[in-house]
Amino acid sequence: MADYGFLETRLEGTTLVCTITNPPQNFLNASIVVELTQLANAVAEDEDVRALVLTGGVQNIFITHYDVSELSGTADAARERESIGTGELHGMHQLLLKLGELRVPVIAAINGTAMGGGCELALACDFRYMARGGQIGLPEVRVGILPGAGGTQRMTRLLGAAKALELMLLGNTLDADAAERVGLVHRACDPDRLMPDVLALAAELASRPPLSIALIKQCVRQGAEMPLIDGLKFEQDAFWQTMRSDDAPRLMRQYLASDRPLDEQ
Repeated sequence: MADYGFLETRLEGTTLVCTITNPPQNFLNASIVVELTQLANAVAEDEDVRALVLTGGVQNIFITHYDVSELSGTADAARERESIGTGELHGMHQLLLKLGELRVPVIAAINGTAMGGGCELALACDFRYMARGGQIGLPEVRVGILPGAGGTQRMTRLLGAAKALELMLLGNTLDADAAERVGLVHRACDPDRLMPDVLALAAELASRPPLSIALIKQCVRQGAEMPLIDGLKFEQDAFWQTMRSDDAPRLMRQYLASDRPLDEQ
């Protein structure tokens, strides 16, 4: 992996752990977005990496939010030039789309507060585990803007329009347990259990056939944007790709020879 200014990476078996560090508040900024994009591109090319974990390097903070001072300057420029913000998707959008397209599972280990852009980064991940003690949400309305990196779209798809509107229009955030109850995160953890639980999840995912993992991600993420008939065709093509793999016949024979049920294989 390359040397980064804001990211530290380490391998835990086949899991790449990326720690984002920008003290004291761990704000997201344009430079971090560039580095995360470089990291995502590197993971896409590295077949030895079987899972990617993103976490924060400041105590009790995943990503506080995007750097408002940076956004404020952009707002001033936008008032002077209406063409700003039109056309192609900006770099943050491109990064979050790239994370979703990775063949490996991406896990947000939310070690504390994750508001605004931090929440949007987590929403783009396949799994979200959150340590108790922080808040998560999209409170951008409180500073006169809206979630601009996919938050209005991903939160609505995840929670449904009613809950997403409630959280975003009021600008409210949730603690870890409340976020788990509404389905915003998969699991709320005590802080000392966050990384052990995340790494256990990553190891279990890494034990599954990589082609099946990659194609399930594609079917769910891309199929959700298609009419049902197109999604079924997409799934069927993916199914036959797995059937032609080396893993499928081997694992099915292993199951047939075993006395354990399928969900214990």
